[in-house]
Amino acid sequence: MSCAVVPLLSGAAEKQEVPTEPLDLLAIVSSGSPETQMMAMVLSTQAKRHGAEVHILLCDAAGDLALKSSESPPMKPINKSPKDLLTSLMQEGVAVEVCALFLPNRNLDASDLLDGVTVAAPPEIGARIVDPQARVLTF
Repeated sequence: MSCAVVPLLSGAAEKQEVPTEPLDLLAIVSSGSPETQMMAMVLSTQAKRHGAEVHILLCDAAGDLALKSSESPPMKPINKSPKDLLTSLMQEGVAVEVCALFLPNRNLDASDLLDGVTVAAPPEIGARIVDPQARVLTF
C-alpha cells in the first residue's frame, strides 16, 4: 500500500468545484494543544482557499493566540506556528473573535488583543451556529 504526502498548505490537492454561494464556515477553537490549534488553522486556510467564508472564534486556552503578548511554537512540517497561520488568515480577510468570556475572566481588555481581533457577540455567534447554510467545526 502506498501513501501520498500532500503538503499542509500547498495548493497541491486538486481544487474542488467551488459553490456559487460561498460556504460559511465557523471554526471554534478552544483547545490549548498547539497541534490541535495548528490543525484548526490549516483546515481553515484550506477551506478559505476552496472558497469558504471563514470565521474563527477563539475560546478558553486558544484565546491566547489572539493576545499580543502570547507566543505559539512552530510546528513541523511547515515550521510555522498556529499564531502565524492565524495572522495570515486575518490578512486574507478572515474575521477572528475571542469569546465574550475570555477577556473579563483574565483581567484583560481589547487593547491586549492583536489588531483586528474583536470580542464575539453571543447572539451573532448563536445565529451562525444555527444557520443551515453554515458549517461549524470545533477544535
